[in-house]
Amino acid sequence: MSGLPRVSGREAVAALIKAGFRVRRQKGSHIIQPFAQTVVPDHPELDRGTLRAIIRQSGLSVEQFVALLR
Repeated sequence: MSGLPRVSGREAVAALIKAGFRVRRQKGSHIIQPFAQTVVPDHPELDRGTLRAIIRQSGLSVEQFVALLR
């Protein structure tokens, strides 16, 4: 498994949208996406553990997620 990049919450959401997810709603700084009920905090930089959990909940591999960031 490759290392995780440092990304913001908005960058993570943009990558998930490229993967076919959509934004369902936002409450405060949490952006909620349907399907896997993935919640992405809208923070300037996500902790690696939080990002890893988001990737796992979305069903993507780390490599697939990193490719979507480009």
